[in-house]
Amino acid sequence: MSKIQHRSLYLEVADRVRDLIERGDLAPGERISEKQLCERFGVSRTPLREALKVLASEGLIELLPNRGARVMRLTLKMVKDTYDLMGALEGLSGELACQNISDEGIKAIRALHDEMLRHYRDRNLANYFQVNQKIHEGILAASANEVLQEMYSNLSQRVKRVRYSKKMTDDFWHRAVQDHEHMIIALEARDGKRLGQILRDHLCNKLEAVSLAGVIEEERTLDAANA
Repeated sequence: MSKIQHRSLYLEVADRVRDLIERGDLAPGERISEKQLCERFGVSRTPLREALKVLASEGLIELLPNRGARVMRLTLKMVKDTYDLMGALEGLSGELACQNISDEGIKAIRALHDEMLRHYRDRNLANYFQVNQKIHEGILAASANEVLQEMYSNLSQRVKRVRYSKKMTDDFWHRAVQDHEHMIIALEARDGKRLGQILRDHLCNKLEAVSLAGVIEEERTLDAANA
């Protein structure tokens, strides 16, 4: 891995560690080795510790008094509570997007949708997730509400590692694609009420998918691990 160059160093480090968490290279509950990460990124402990504070504020890690830090464990309740808020925000973004988006913006999201379908047919899950995320980001951006976008982004960081889980079954993947088909139809019709409801239901379906896939811990497991 290349050494980190400029920009505020601790923010660069935060980006790198966040990526490790989202990819699953740092597992839920895993202790974070400052020594290993400093060597990996070619930085001192000071920017790393500042980066860990940033990630703690995002809910990705927890700082342990006099014991360093570890990756935050996710329980079904924690994810459900987060998805409830995200669903409300994403639903509103769909309603606003239909009011504000340009015809060119709709065409751009349609192009992303078609690209996502190609990745689905090729069974390329990694590329599918990348384009899928761009579609949701495009709808959020089209809402033209910066406060909504910032709130959603902060919440999304907490659950990104489960929302884009590689353990999604074929059945749920098919259902997700169907949801996106309905999304693009509603967007092209500028039916904000319909699009908002589809986006809310889509997150509910995703919660069901990740809970069944076993990527979220049971409350009792978390309690035992923290004991």
